[in-house]
Amino acid sequence: MTKVPSVGYDQIVRALRRDGWVVVRQKGSHIRLQKHLGHETLKLTVPAHRPVLRSTLAHILKQARITVDRFLDLL
Repeated sequence: MTKVPSVGYDQIVRALRRDGWVVVRQKGSHIRLQKHLGHETLKLTVPAHRPVLRSTLAHILKQARITVDRFLDLL
């Protein structure tokens, strides 16, 4: 199993956008993204921190339904 990397929020948002996520809004230090999957809409929030904690990134990837390996490919 690949280890979750320690990266900045800008790299996370860029990778998620490559996966089809859309930035909906930003309020303060939180960026809100969403993605439509058929009849379902997934939503998640990325904190604008450098670096984002690895545990936080692991939770974001779980919510986004993306594996660590897939995320690394998107970087």
